[in-house]
Amino acid sequence: MTHAHSQASLLFILLAAGLSLSGCLSTETRPTEATPTATSAAPAETAPQPAAAQTPVCKDTAPAKSSKKNSKTKAKPTQDPACVKPAPTAAKPAAVAVAASGYDLSKNTPVTDSSKVEAGQGTQVKGINDWQGEITGVPVKGSRFTKLKIGMPMQQVFDLVGQPTDQGAYVTGKAFIPFYFGSDTTRWEATYKGQGRLIFSNQAGFSSGQYLTWIIYNSNEPGYR
Repeated sequence: MTHAHSQASLLFILLAAGLSLSGCLSTETRPTEATPTATSAAPAETAPQPAAAQTPVCKDTAPAKSSKKNSKTKAKPTQDPACVKPAPTAAKPAAVAVAASGYDLSKNTPVTDSSKVEAGQGTQVKGINDWQGEITGVPVKGSRFTKLKIGMPMQQVFDLVGQPTDQGAYVTGKAFIPFYFGSDTTRWEATYKGQGRLIFSNQAGFSSGQYLTWIIYNSNEPGYR
């Protein structure tokens, strides 16, 4: 056998062996990849409930300033359309009017029967010339008594409010106190129809002067004692 023929046979054998090895490798199976197992999902936490939205209170928003210096048109304030205007609060009852004389009668209550009024039911006040007195009832609209002050002499009172519908005198318990020479032993009562009553007390000592010490407002006053 020649040398060339030997080389050809050797190449053929190597080629056949290579083809055989290539077929073996292509038929091998790959190992199955592990399928990831699904893990049990953790229980979902309960989502917190959103807080109830509060309706904004209406407030006027200041308008933007105009860039024009000479602009005369004023922009109106705007409001949030979602806002709710608060309900109006109930108005407080008006306080009892203070008499023109300046006395605070806010604690007084109306009088319907002057004959049943007792001392101490009204407001204790201090008048002119240190006279102590009392005002009972509530001033009615347009009452002439609002011009008066405790301590005024009788004639001055009559000059201001006019003559009474009825009038008369009576004594008090102080008149029976032995050796008492103070004031208020006798009184003079003047009634005014639709206005009320005015009571005057005598001055201390033996003076005959009478001074206003009690004002009773009563719009239901009949005018007769």
